[in-house]
Amino acid sequence: MTDSLTSTNAPRPFPATHWSVVLAARGGDEAASLRALETLCRAYWYPLYAYLRRQGHAPHDAQDLTQGFFARLLEKHYLDAADRDKGRFRSFLLMAFKRFLAKEWERHRAQKRGGGKAMLSLDTEMAERRYQGEGAEHLAPDRIYERRWALTLLDQALAALRQDYQALGREAEFDHLKGYLTAERGEIPYAEVAERLGTAEGTARAAVHRLRSRFRAVFRVEIARTVAAPEEVEDEVRYLRRVLTS
Repeated sequence: MTDSLTSTNAPRPFPATHWSVVLAARGGDEAASLRALETLCRAYWYPLYAYLRRQGHAPHDAQDLTQGFFARLLEKHYLDAADRDKGRFRSFLLMAFKRFLAKEWERHRAQKRGGGKAMLSLDTEMAERRYQGEGAEHLAPDRIYERRWALTLLDQALAALRQDYQALGREAEFDHLKGYLTAERGEIPYAEVAERLGTAEGTARAAVHRLRSRFRAVFRVEIARTVAAPEEVEDEVRYLRRVLTS
């Protein structure tokens, strides 16, 4: 970690981790592929839970199905089909989930009765509280999935950005400024921000600009982890923006 957030705004190399590792290692280092897949699943399982709830599944069934799906996925049963899907992890995950629901629901129920173990620990109680608080009953299940996916990426980026500020001892600055990440430039009260930070207005403007610029960079890194190649990042950025604003 450097002593300046400004220096971290430079573009980072495309991360050879997570989804790109999963796709690259299927015929080689299966342990690395499995670790990368588990990392992605832990971060992005909630959109699938919301998808099931919107389909009408009761909370306990949605919990069981989500756990059962990841048990099958982490056993590598679906990875051979990944290259036939788009290179984005969100597309692969939803397609694999639909296959699971269509073809393996009865097998999953039998495994449940037989005491099959969960391979991924999920906070399903938190997921249900979150789902109840979001009030998205007007959206179709696929639309809910896409929107929750985008919001989860934003959450991941925000958490990473907070860690950057914490590492530099500037968490209080982050907490003061994070509410302006999505504000229009003309709506930001820089004089008020400066008063809260105890600094000059020009310094406050620079701090807000630095935070917003850094957030965009971190968001792109999070997106890069879920696509297979660098050239897919920009299309995914544009798509997720449409999802969030429509």
